Amino acid sequence: MPLPRFIAVIDIGKTNAKVVLIDAHTKQQLAARSTPNTVRADGPYPHADVERLWSFMLESLGALQTEHGVDGISITTHGATAALLAGDALALPVLDYEHAGPEDMRDAYGAVRPDFAETLSPRLPNGLNIGAQLFWQSQKFPEAFATVTQILSYPQYWAWRLTGIMASEVTSLGCHSDLWAPGKADFSSLVTGQGWRDLFPEVRPAASVLGTLRADIAEATGLRAETPVTCGIHDSNASLLPHLGAHEEPFTILSTGTWAIAMTVGGDTTHLDPARDSLANVDAYGRPVPTARFMGGREFDMLAPGAVTPTSEDADAVIKGDVQALPSFMAGVGPFPGHVGCWTSDPDILSPGERTAAVSLYLALVTQTCLELCGLGKQIIIEGPLARNQLYAAALARLTGVPVVASGDATGTSLGASMLFGGAAGVASGTPVAPLQHVGFDGYAERWRQRLA
Repeated sequence: MPLPRFIAVIDIGKTNAKVVLIDAHTKQQLAARSTPNTVRADGPYPHADVERLWSFMLESLGALQTEHGVDGISITTHGATAALLAGDALALPVLDYEHAGPEDMRDAYGAVRPDFAETLSPRLPNGLNIGAQLFWQSQKFPEAFATVTQILSYPQYWAWRLTGIMASEVTSLGCHSDLWAPGKADFSSLVTGQGWRDLFPEVRPAASVLGTLRADIAEATGLRAETPVTCGIHDSNASLLPHLGAHEEPFTILSTGTWAIAMTVGGDTTHLDPARDSLANVDAYGRPVPTARFMGGREFDMLAPGAVTPTSEDADAVIKGDVQALPSFMAGVGPFPGHVGCWTSDPDILSPGERTAAVSLYLALVTQTCLELCGLGKQIIIEGPLARNQLYAAALARLTGVPVVASGDATGTSLGASMLFGGAAGVASGTPVAPLQHVGFDGYAERWRQRLA
């Protein structure tokens, strides 16, 4: 089929949900609508407000159709999320992966989950492993779980609601889920051992058209009933997709949002440390990609409220004053999961610019640590919000010694998701970043490392 020109990308991030319109010919964003991705506290556990998101999607699709026209729909979402269906309804609410409920059965789950060597998926806290979610739900709510007829990863849940067609897909199954074995490109022994295999629909490629809009959705939005919808993709892999085949390997993509996720294409998985939140993602072609991550966006928002663009004087004051944030402010995740975050001096006496500078340098230092785990590429391309943080990017360039490029893609995922329909690989070159030039920064970085030794 011909490549759709105006592609609406449904992008469900952990913090915000968006519907973005991409012109496939120019690879430019034409319009965007956004809403907070709220978590509901009612019911048996904290869960996604899927009906509010659904109303937002339909309203946004209708508005974009009126304003520009929509020729195709693609879907990308955060990982570690699954929908349990009983026929055409949810058997249980869509669990918020930050809920601590699965920790109640940590030991029992640990006895049945596969080894890291099989899944390249580390044991993560709360519900960050979908396998842990499913195990907890099956034990905690056995009657409801017994009614489950299908298990859908989150992008494929929304694709099903749009098309009525069900599928599984490897980028979400392979996202620290414990459900996928990259080495054999098949479901893991956990899925077989728990009797879940028949609950997962057939695996379809992310870069495939799953189907066309249901008639009632077309009528509600004003889109053509023939509008194609892709199978969908995990958001970090959406950021990765435009770069596959476009750079000399190994290269590193740093996808940022709530999470800062470093993925080194063509890298080596043998140095991954399951105790330090490093793992292998599975790309859109089913290949393992060494990955390390931390909740960089969440920590930035927490540590730098009222953030402003820091001046060179702000950075100078922080470096000369040895003002440092030490990890980790999000327990149990990132390369320092057992460390408790703290400051070396009182952050409340800093100006907004100084505080933003200190946090930006902190994020760069943690990112460099992630790159020691997943491997450092010949260049680093930063996608998403941190691409706009000049001090962060400059510090990372200084720390790593390799070229750093800041992408101009506003969301870090929308362009990649739009490319699920096809089109040539490759992205705009972005903006090269000059390494941070400050006589005291190397010593500042070394003291940060020594404090963690």
